[in-house]
Amino acid sequence: MNSRVILRHQTRYQYDRPVFLGRQTVRLCPVPRVRSAIRDYAFEVSPETAEMTWRQDAYGNRVAEIRVPERVTGFDVSVRMDVDLGVRPVLSGIAEAPVCTTYRDVDAAGAQVSRFVESWRMAGAEKTSEAVADLNRAVAEHLTYQRRLEPGVWTPEETLQRQSGSCRDSAWLLVTVLRHLGFSARFVSGYLIQSDPADGWNCDLHAWAEAWIPGDGWVGFDTTSGLVVAQHHIPLAVAGRPEEAAPISGMLDRCRATFDVTMRAEPLLSGREAPELAMIGQPGVMRSHEAL
Repeated sequence: MNSRVILRHQTRYQYDRPVFLGRQTVRLCPVPRVRSAIRDYAFEVSPETAEMTWRQDAYGNRVAEIRVPERVTGFDVSVRMDVDLGVRPVLSGIAEAPVCTTYRDVDAAGAQVSRFVESWRMAGAEKTSEAVADLNRAVAEHLTYQRRLEPGVWTPEETLQRQSGSCRDSAWLLVTVLRHLGFSARFVSGYLIQSDPADGWNCDLHAWAEAWIPGDGWVGFDTTSGLVVAQHHIPLAVAGRPEEAAPISGMLDRCRATFDVTMRAEPLLSGREAPELAMIGQPGVMRSHEAL
């Protein structure tokens, strides 16, 4: 079976009146370590007058900064990429080790978090992938998955009290527990591409946690499934806190805004070439050789 998939993701915002957009920060470009799995990549924004600059943020993510000079009634962001799911991304190298101190900051623990941390104190002392995998499964079993469309992330204390949460809530809980246990840990947002018996593939924005394991580097743990992250997870941003890994963030004038998201993954049939994803030089478009 061919492992190559064409992923298409569009986010469309509509405003009830013409508004000025502040700087919009978009984190929808795969992180460097998955480069080998990305055959082609295209990123497009609308309106065409939008000014786009690519940069690296403090965590090493590829971030697009968007500025729109005039008032607008809509703002669109589109991503298309050719992903080879048969390529396993290489774990981050030792070069990342010095920045681990960025991922050790911990918030004060409430009663629920404190009890959870203490119950794993002995296992956490091992600092192994196996110990974190056991903890990850425990988080997944303790919580009931809840799909939440409203913005924001619950505090770890609230997630434990509710015994439920979205992928971002449970991921932030695991990051917090790991830091209290002495691990360096970070929050990750990205795509999860899964096989679907009816449609072949489906794709969603997803969140998970990564822990720094001595000798292994950064290892991802999916708190929704309780499994270790694999090549079907495409990380787009890593950060110390969830809000720093938001796919799209920015300010705008006061207004009533609605948004619509469409996302799909289609298999690239064997023997066919990937379709041209974007024309180089087209306004508002960045191709793979520039973005990656």
